[in-house]
Amino acid sequence: MDQGSLLEGIGSGTIGRIVMARIPVGSDLLDSIHEVIRREKIQKGLILMGIGALQKAVFRNLKVFPQEYPVTPKDRLYFEVQRPLELLSLTGYVVPRANGEPHVHAHFSASTVTGDTLATYGGHLDRGTITFVKAAVVIAELEGIEMGKKWVEERKTEDLWVGERVKNRRQQRKQI
Repeated sequence: MDQGSLLEGIGSGTIGRIVMARIPVGSDLLDSIHEVIRREKIQKGLILMGIGALQKAVFRNLKVFPQEYPVTPKDRLYFEVQRPLELLSLTGYVVPRANGEPHVHAHFSASTVTGDTLATYGGHLDRGTITFVKAAVVIAELEGIEMGKKWVEERKTEDLWVGERVKNRRQQRKQI
């Protein structure tokens, strides 16, 4: 008995150029990523890594499951840390929005010293995350893969779509 797929979409392509950028001290990390994408004309890509130090980090996380969509700021926690931080990881994707403009969705983790211990935080990268000392990002441009942002009525937002739509288990249950 076919129980359907656990996937909503699947696609494949190849990695084109690899772009690495050094980000100067005092720069907004998300705005810097947008500048790399704009200057290099990247429409689809993967943020492979980020490394360096931060003087301020703004993490965004979902704090409650919303009763109705869309998700709004009241459903989220915006957590700021303003002290020396090490950027431990940075990952995400770049896709075109319905209007053709590139969209960046990135998550990161960073650690800071608290007393004699380390505290590590993670979440969605938001504006206001400011670089310090050294920072670099690497973005791989993707070729030949169908992906982008499309309006999803069920969630009242634009959301990622990738390649061919797969009928998943949830969709199958709705049809029964």
